[in-house]
Amino acid sequence: FEGAMQALQRHSYQDAARGFRNLIERYPTERALLDRSRVYLELCDREIQRQPTVPSTLEEHLTAATAALNNGDDEGAERLAQVVLAEDSQHDLALYLLAVIEARRGSAEAALSYLEKAVEISPEAGAQARFDGDFESLRDTETFRRLTEPPSNSTTSQYRRARRGRGER
Repeated sequence: FEGAMQALQRHSYQDAARGFRNLIERYPTERALLDRSRVYLELCDREIQRQPTVPSTLEEHLTAATAALNNGDDEGAERLAQVVLAEDSQHDLALYLLAVIEARRGSAEAALSYLEKAVEISPEAGAQARFDGDFESLRDTETFRRLTEPPSNSTTSQYRRARRGRGER
């Protein structure tokens, strides 16, 4: 029982299932052992049957890419983000994720290029990058500061005036 439980804890569901089946066959009169073994065997069988979901929409690809990135699977995240960009080359989140991946790899030029594209599409990406620890290696570069600095009040005022002026036309 202990060996089967250790296999279960390691997520070796095939080995755990074999162990639980063996216990059920060898000790048919041990009711408490049978009950536990059956419960864990059912859990193992469920996990063995579970098929990984394959993303089909852009949103599913982005969700999977973000999860892969958060789990340290930069290659998987890159692959998924590239699928998104192949369909929508102007997708700001996919570009942002690729910037993070390149920054983690130490490829400052590539990271800043992706980040710049993301910020051009969505200025909020710069605000997000400002606080993202994955960009720590880029914080001292002029390009990173330019992309992530908050807009000055004068820029905001000019923007507001320009918008007001359009409405008056």
